[in-house]
Amino acid sequence: MTDNPHKASRRTPPRPGTARAAFGYRDFRIMFYSNFASNIGTWMQNVVLPAYIYQRTQRASAVGIFVFAQLGPLLLLSIPAGVMADRFDKRKWLVFAQSIQMGGSVLLGIFTIAHSPIYALFIAQLCVGIGNACNAPAFSAVLPSLVRPEDLGGSISLNSASINGSRVTGPILVALMMSWGVTAGQVFIFNATTYLFVTWAVLRIKIPATLPRKEHGLKSFTAGFRIARDRKTIGRMLLSMSSFSLLCLPFVGLFPAVADLAFGIEPKTVTYKWLYATWGTGALVGALAIGTVLAPFDKRTLTRHGFLAFAVTMIAFASVRGTPLAFITGFFLGVAYFGTTTSMMTVFQSRLEIEIRARVMALWFMAFGGTIPIGNAIFGPVMDAIGARPVLYLGAAWALFLAWWCDIEKLDRKLDSKPQSL
Repeated sequence: MTDNPHKASRRTPPRPGTARAAFGYRDFRIMFYSNFASNIGTWMQNVVLPAYIYQRTQRASAVGIFVFAQLGPLLLLSIPAGVMADRFDKRKWLVFAQSIQMGGSVLLGIFTIAHSPIYALFIAQLCVGIGNACNAPAFSAVLPSLVRPEDLGGSISLNSASINGSRVTGPILVALMMSWGVTAGQVFIFNATTYLFVTWAVLRIKIPATLPRKEHGLKSFTAGFRIARDRKTIGRMLLSMSSFSLLCLPFVGLFPAVADLAFGIEPKTVTYKWLYATWGTGALVGALAIGTVLAPFDKRTLTRHGFLAFAVTMIAFASVRGTPLAFITGFFLGVAYFGTTTSMMTVFQSRLEIEIRARVMALWFMAFGGTIPIGNAIFGPVMDAIGARPVLYLGAAWALFLAWWCDIEKLDRKLDSKPQSL
């Protein structure tokens, strides 16, 4: 009697580097699901707070200031946080970081319910940003250590999918909850409780021990910069991501102003929540594609092509008129945005040893998240003055340049590196 071919296919081991392979690790699954649940609350807050601030002030520049409070600490604190994460117990450090973010979200909720002055909300948001800056390098160092090196691409793809899946789910839940009478302040307090998911997961999993690098004083703080200087491809990717975040991604934090100024969609409406969710769905698809259908392809090539796709979709998004076309082009812009960044992060992390990962990843978060608030601070007043479309066109033009300049394959050949399949 022959075996059932369908049962045989289910026993086929997953291809290394895929999302399916990463899901085979118990500790990774625990972190994935808990982080996804926590991120839902984060993105509920991320979609409600800018809309709430824009509604109260009617200024894109005010929204930019709050984005700076959330992401600006990544510029100042990522490096010391990365050093601490490499030097001390990562479990205790992650619990500490989650607690700071939880406290900031509770304050944000209380101040919003009390209709406190804008500066009070800014302080609360700054607390969330400080906690995020403490958390990001340590979390990014722990997650890849939960899978074998050959499955790193799948784990990064799934982590990006978690972020963007929650980016979709959060706005949908917000739209439903607010239709039931839930207020913005109550949403922020709800988000505070979701940090408990990651705290629980960190206490459940086994975090691999690492031997800290024997560096002291200033050397421990500049280790990441030295590595970026000595490893040319690492430095090129950091510069590319910094400029991409600064010039191409201001629309992310200024999304309420873009929707209002470019398409006439008011941030307080349900239509705005669905537009944000549609863009987030595109980002989810882009992230998942890197660990599934695009898993066999060289991530260096995907990164370069991703910048080109981002430029084309950004031009389309900036050029269309009317709500239906905004939804369609916004979806494909999301695909290009997170497909590109997920590809580049896969290449980046695959070239870092575990004992230095947190410190160098601190530079990544400075480049990816830390420069976004600077872009918001610069381009928020520009949008107030001349509208959103010129800012979007500038981002598209820079992405075209990066499609040429961020050619890691060419740089590898120039440095006589061995061909890599990433």
